[in-house]
Amino acid sequence: MEALHSNRNEINREPMEAYMKNHFSFLGIKSPERKKILSPILKECRQISEVERLEIASSLYDRHEREYHYAALALLEKGTKKASVSSIGFYKELVMTASWWDSVDMIASNLCGDYFKKYPQYLAPITEKWRVSSHLWVRRTSLLIQLKYKKDTNEELLFDTIDVLKHEREFFIEKAIGWALREYSKTNPEAVLNYIEKTGLRPLSQREGLKWLKNQAKITT
Repeated sequence: MEALHSNRNEINREPMEAYMKNHFSFLGIKSPERKKILSPILKECRQISEVERLEIASSLYDRHEREYHYAALALLEKGTKKASVSSIGFYKELVMTASWWDSVDMIASNLCGDYFKKYPQYLAPITEKWRVSSHLWVRRTSLLIQLKYKKDTNEELLFDTIDVLKHEREFFIEKAIGWALREYSKTNPEAVLNYIEKTGLRPLSQREGLKWLKNQAKITT
């Protein structure tokens, strides 16, 4: 991944770091350019084994600049069909490493989301375990795993997970609850509306959860 280092941009670096509240160092490579740089590299990695994929991703996460972390996640996303049963443990480690919304949300909805489509028997037990984790970002992940599942969403599990976490006074949990409900409302608006009406959600979660329904004029209040 030296291609990333050779394309570092000091002009972009500072504002990118500021946008992420200076939690991470950046090379200053914006998303469109980064994807262009990574495209041929990811193609070359198509045939590598899952073990090799995880090793490369781990080595990229050892670097400080955030673009390397994004590259690791892009590499892993290309290989979700090859994910082994044990890959979920590695994904959880990444959730807890250099944690912030930009990486965690990608891991939750893309990596974990694809993993549980391949191994659906583990969706409920792992979600139930993660939603009571002491780690904030693991709990957030439990809410976002099914974000892209649409009609395949395990509705009962989603609502049960929200019930467990709905009382937390934590922005990233409140926001994730609303986001999960908003996305599912596009598939089953009636179920989401009924759930919100009977559930004591925090204001932010409720606003976010109803946003799509209001925009579609499905509700007026």
